[in-house]
Amino acid sequence: MTVKKRSRAKSPAVAADADTEQRILDAASTVFLRRGTAGARMQDIAAEAGVNHALLHYYFRSKDRLAEAVFRRAATRLLPPFVAILGSDLPLDEKVARIVEHELDQLREAPYLPGYILSELNHHPERAAQLVQTLAGVDPERVRPAIFATLARQIDERVKAKKMRPIAVEQFIVNLVSLCIFPFAARPMVMTMFGWGDEEFARFIDRRRRELPAFFLEALAR
Repeated sequence: MTVKKRSRAKSPAVAADADTEQRILDAASTVFLRRGTAGARMQDIAAEAGVNHALLHYYFRSKDRLAEAVFRRAATRLLPPFVAILGSDLPLDEKVARIVEHELDQLREAPYLPGYILSELNHHPERAAQLVQTLAGVDPERVRPAIFATLARQIDERVKAKKMRPIAVEQFIVNLVSLCIFPFAARPMVMTMFGWGDEEFARFIDRRRRELPAFFLEALAR
């Protein structure tokens, strides 16, 4: 007779530890994304998480370690799906639409994300390569050619068919990403300029989600 092994449940202490660590990371994300690394204070994070300063240092030994964990978590929301879509064999139209949908949906949930990531990369440029290697699981030097080759082939096919004006791959990517990120990176300015509140801005993003893919591709059409 075969005896089934019982799966061992996590002890209450382990579960509590995981819950506390997650609560601290959630609190740190809130504080870091709003204030940036330089403006974030450990006591503010401890207060947001409802823990004391000693417990905060028990899980994350320093502000730098906590900042790295927050940055990795923030960028994970945007980078892996973006890389996967770019390097896929989806038709170019669908690829653009999916990137727009994913980026805008993620940024709508975390509107402070673009400003935070851009600030961190400006102050810690070495994190860009580390991030790609950690999240993609491979060296950036190996990922880059594969992604660019697929996209370059699709662009070249459209150019040869006289359906698109020539454009460098890096220009294509940066233009598309910029059109997604700018409304969130400049959110206070955009809302002030048009006299919008949160509801009006949300409706603007809804329209942009529908209209941006066609606008982008039509701008490149011949």
